[in-house]
Amino acid sequence: MQRFLCAAIAALALAGCGGGSSVPASNAAITAASGQQVFRYDTFGDEAFWTNTLHMNQVVQTAVDPTTALSVGLKVDADALPPDVLAALQAGQIDLKSPATTVTLLKLNAVVGIQATVDAKNNITSFGVSCALCHSTVDNRIAKGIGSRLDGWPNRDLNPGAIIALSPAVTAAQKAVYSSWGPGRYDPRFNEDGKNGPVLIPPAYGLAGVNLATYTGDGDVGYWNRYVAITQMHGMGNFSDPRLGIVVTAATDLVNPVVPALVSYELSLPKPPAPGGSYDAAAAARGQAVFNGAGRCLSCHSGTTFTDANVTLHQPSDTGMDPGWALRSATKEYRTTPLRALWQHPPYFHDGSAPTLAAVVDHYDTYLNLGLSAQQKGDLVQYLTSL
Repeated sequence: MQRFLCAAIAALALAGCGGGSSVPASNAAITAASGQQVFRYDTFGDEAFWTNTLHMNQVVQTAVDPTTALSVGLKVDADALPPDVLAALQAGQIDLKSPATTVTLLKLNAVVGIQATVDAKNNITSFGVSCALCHSTVDNRIAKGIGSRLDGWPNRDLNPGAIIALSPAVTAAQKAVYSSWGPGRYDPRFNEDGKNGPVLIPPAYGLAGVNLATYTGDGDVGYWNRYVAITQMHGMGNFSDPRLGIVVTAATDLVNPVVPALVSYELSLPKPPAPGGSYDAAAAARGQAVFNGAGRCLSCHSGTTFTDANVTLHQPSDTGMDPGWALRSATKEYRTTPLRALWQHPPYFHDGSAPTLAAVVDHYDTYLNLGLSAQQKGDLVQYLTSL
């Protein structure tokens, strides 16, 4: 392993491999190109929390080998690996049971959503996270969890709670909460209201034309970027929402200056099309008629974005949703989720309570007394799969 890795990282070792906020706020142009760099690599200075408070640098240094990292949903960007390292990986010549290999991957900036500084002695001196941790995955072209980036795709393999629970700074009570979340789920209110109720990590693609970006329509894409970067990632920035009683101030704001570029990139991410052969085209055509008619889907999932969230929100009782998450929000209501690439990210609903699209259709058929036939429901599923 050393023969392949040492040559690849020699120059990085000399430089100390500086990670962290790679896009200076003062220089960030409002473009999708610079926004990509923010999305993938900017930590907004959150290393102070992940390193100094949670001590994740020490945890990873000693206890997280690549096999463990992959098991909790972390992804490896194969395109960041030098050709000889990639070849060694494919040949099984790299030890995936050694934390030292994880350190090397961090030094190569190859772990999606993680930014670390590694010194010349291979010690992780700082550790931070970026937006890509939760909202990117890889195409698995090398192996499961190892491939080219797919930005905007929700990482439903990621187990954020299990990762946070590794911290020695987490209490036993907190560890129990974090460990209860499971893959693909995160509670972005827990550290604010102390209640436990995780929701699914949502896609960050297909948001062009959608004004309200959260399950409860608290704000637009920029609002959610600021909320997450400052209150969840613990980046350095200013955020205030009187509706939630949240006021965070920072001496230096590394978030708000780059949010316009970040939003520009996120809005440029198209929804991935359904793979060929993944649905029955004839049934989907019939299902579109059900969607527009007997299924009454069009009454809320309207327009090219398949949502009425730009003009209205809904009480939980309107659609039979559990009100718990809405009651913890600023609006106390739910938005109509835009329908985009539904084939790609089961389960469904904000809490993942519908494991399949068939379960989604069954829920509304029952709750709204639609009286759909078995064929109508099957055709509707095929149409939803095609979106």
